[in-house]
Amino acid sequence: MHHAVIAATGLYTPPETLSNAELVETFNAYVARFNAANAEAIAAGEAEALTPSSVEFIEKASGIKSRHVIDKAGLIDPELMRPNIPERSNEQLSVLAEIAVEAAMDALVRWDKPASEIDAVICAASNMQRAYPAMAIEVQQALGIEGFAFDMNVACSSATFGIKTAADYIASGSAKAVLMVNPEITSGHLNFRDRDSHFIFGDVATAVIVERADQATGGWNILGTRLKTVFSNNIRNNFGFLNRAAPDGIDQADKLFVQEGRKVFREVVPMVSEMIVEHARDLGLDPTTLKRMWLHQANINMNELIGRRVLGREPTPEENVIILDEYANTSSAGSIIAFHKANADFAPGETGLICSFGAGYSAGTVFVRKR
Repeated sequence: MHHAVIAATGLYTPPETLSNAELVETFNAYVARFNAANAEAIAAGEAEALTPSSVEFIEKASGIKSRHVIDKAGLIDPELMRPNIPERSNEQLSVLAEIAVEAAMDALVRWDKPASEIDAVICAASNMQRAYPAMAIEVQQALGIEGFAFDMNVACSSATFGIKTAADYIASGSAKAVLMVNPEITSGHLNFRDRDSHFIFGDVATAVIVERADQATGGWNILGTRLKTVFSNNIRNNFGFLNRAAPDGIDQADKLFVQEGRKVFREVVPMVSEMIVEHARDLGLDPTTLKRMWLHQANINMNELIGRRVLGREPTPEENVIILDEYANTSSAGSIIAFHKANADFAPGETGLICSFGAGYSAGTVFVRKR
């Protein structure tokens, strides 16, 4: 059996940013128009008035201050309130594959080896641009990689599930190096007319190269990976190919992101905290001595509470990395962004944790040690 290492990571950040103030201005313009148009029904008790949003509400609820987006113009247009991303011809690289390639190229530069040494590509993300062909095969073609490629979706946990899958291919000898990409245009599945969630998501792409240890220079030993799923309806997106066959079509609110946020908080925090502690102890690690945690970036309150439960004390900002203030929730990419941006100070032998959690429910833990 071969041991696996995380040999390199890559990041693509869209150049456009959208602040909470800009988001709130657009949302409140929509609310004012809706309430004015439905004033009589609201007064008669036949309709419910919408509540404006605020920067203070967003930051208290989530810790998010800004986000990067693929298309800002469509999001700040009160008449549209969705990204405007024109379809491309079949001969062009799709937009999700394009940003995945950008992140992959960043990882390849850091790896300092040619793409031809990659044996497999996994595209692990919360939303797939189409049913087929797989985006992973599109990325494979764009980078000139031989071997095999496939898409996988475990919502916000897709990256850790992808790392686990890549490490298993390394262990079995099926591949010597695997590229795992996480293109996330989560602004496309967000309902920007919903006060409770209109601020949550941002767009980004990340990449991870997992390589056989005896061929790697530097990097991070993967000490152990663990995955868990428990069915829940509390985070859901019902968009799919069968929607066109349903009498009500595809214009329903549940065809976008919906969640019961308070229930998610109450149920996911203990599940993930216990999973981390148990996995660490099974690996012979003391979870309270982890140098750093790179958690899924969904909500600052969730991350802080998980950090306290794992470390047994209040974590420092260096121990519990938060990047959602700049990036917001980027689904599967969040923990990889945190890892990518905050690991340069590790010395050989120091240990950290990459962890995801989200819809499903799904959760994944990847303990790593600097080589």
